[in-house]
Amino acid sequence: MPDSLTSAHRGGVRIARGASPWLLPTVATAALSLTRARKSGRWAAVAVPTTALAAGMLWFFRDPEREIAQGRVISPADGVVQSIMPWKDGRTRVAIFMSPLNVHVNRAPLAGTVTSVEHVPGGFVPAFNKESENNERVVWHFDTELGDIEMIQIAGAVARRIVPYIPQGTKVEQGERIGLIRFGSRVDIYLPAGVEVAVEVGQATTAGVTRIDRD
Repeated sequence: MPDSLTSAHRGGVRIARGASPWLLPTVATAALSLTRARKSGRWAAVAVPTTALAAGMLWFFRDPEREIAQGRVISPADGVVQSIMPWKDGRTRVAIFMSPLNVHVNRAPLAGTVTSVEHVPGGFVPAFNKESENNERVVWHFDTELGDIEMIQIAGAVARRIVPYIPQGTKVEQGERIGLIRFGSRVDIYLPAGVEVAVEVGQATTAGVTRIDRD
């Protein structure tokens, strides 16, 4: 079943699938405290932080529409390029760090078919830490016009749940929503040998908008 908030809008903002387990209790608590605050000073004191937390959750789980950019490979995540690393097999890994302020819905970097979606258990150290290589993750493989493309969603110290939206065998369009990482985290994408990187370390990226490769 789709998440109950998949198509919900709050002030015109779409709410991400997979938000309900965190968002619904928070919003319900804020609503209850606001209702009771009218008759109780104690509840008024509770209403301020719970309302602020609910507003923060709504902001975090926002899922804006995007005009998908043109290009062979586009960014799967909002964030900042943390590292660009050549791999022994000739590929290049581009790691994108997402802070809690970023949109955490990830998108398909290319059109193609999802050939595998594998959950790998692991730790939960901060996603900017080198030790995050052993963190909880979901490993994606896409069969695309460039061949096999690997993308990895990595959980961080706070992000302890990765929510894939689509299963193996699904055909996806470039820029299509494919999953959510709750709270701060990282996304790695491996560019095939011979594909030149167009971004730089420290550069901000926008999922579905920023081009990762260069002609």
